[in-house]
Amino acid sequence: MANIRDIARLSGYSVSTVSRVLNNHPYVSEDKRQKVLAIMKELDYIPNIKARHLSNGKSKHIAVMIPFADHPYTDKIVSGILKAAFKAEYKVTLLPTNYDLAVEQRYLDELAAKAWDGMIITSKKISFDIIAGYLKYAPIVCCEDTEEFPISCVAIDRKKSYRDLLTLLKDQGSKKIGLTVGRPEKDSASTAIALEAYREVIGLTEPSLIFRDCRTYEDGIAAGEYFSQFDALDVIVTNGDDVAAGILQTLSLTEVTVIGEENLLSSRLLKFPTVDHHLDLCGEKAFELLIGNYIKTIIIPYNFIEPF
Repeated sequence: MANIRDIARLSGYSVSTVSRVLNNHPYVSEDKRQKVLAIMKELDYIPNIKARHLSNGKSKHIAVMIPFADHPYTDKIVSGILKAAFKAEYKVTLLPTNYDLAVEQRYLDELAAKAWDGMIITSKKISFDIIAGYLKYAPIVCCEDTEEFPISCVAIDRKKSYRDLLTLLKDQGSKKIGLTVGRPEKDSASTAIALEAYREVIGLTEPSLIFRDCRTYEDGIAAGEYFSQFDALDVIVTNGDDVAAGILQTLSLTEVTVIGEENLLSSRLLKFPTVDHHLDLCGEKAFELLIGNYIKTIIIPYNFIEPF
């Protein structure tokens, strides 16, 4: 099997020149580059990728920690990451956790062991304090507000999003507003923000109008059955378009306004309003922050989309 010294001998160039060609070094004349590449092809030489990674300290391979492998929220963020990573010729490994603390810790330990060049965390259960301790090993970017911690993040201004939406509904005369949320507020910043906005704008006069542990289409069907028992319900604000679509299997838009989240295909097909937090853009910006390796917070804008 041919090696780099064989290529150097046959080309008449030094091993360092051949190495620069293999690593796409800019300071190599085109004539030399083409001659070396031609000999590599003739010898059917395949570079040792692991050795190249050791020499330059980069594998162009990142990890993305995700809670589930089949959730629309995650899918949109990952789509943005993959789009940006493909352009930059990076490989991406997805790491589902199911919000298991031990699994999240294990993946961070693998990052510390140089399994990847860096990690994007889309959603997690582990604390920012622990995550911050791994920054000495590799860059990490979170897809939520990291608050006072020195961790790069791409955040959605959910607090303003929920406040603006609920204030709009209240100003329009809505009095009885249902709300669906996902994980408990002690584990989920998104749930905590939604409940805080609901209390501030609507008031928590009827806690029974909040349906918890709601994340999927099937959960939405259960939420629809639950909300169908309430008379004169004006609006249901959901935490996802799939949830909204599930609710609409029991209730109709002629009975109550159902508002989704994330502008998925279901909102366009079923013609219900939704809030678009541009999660694909969140993923793209997270990748840019990661490979840039600097501490920064980026806030992604949102917009309210009425049905056609």
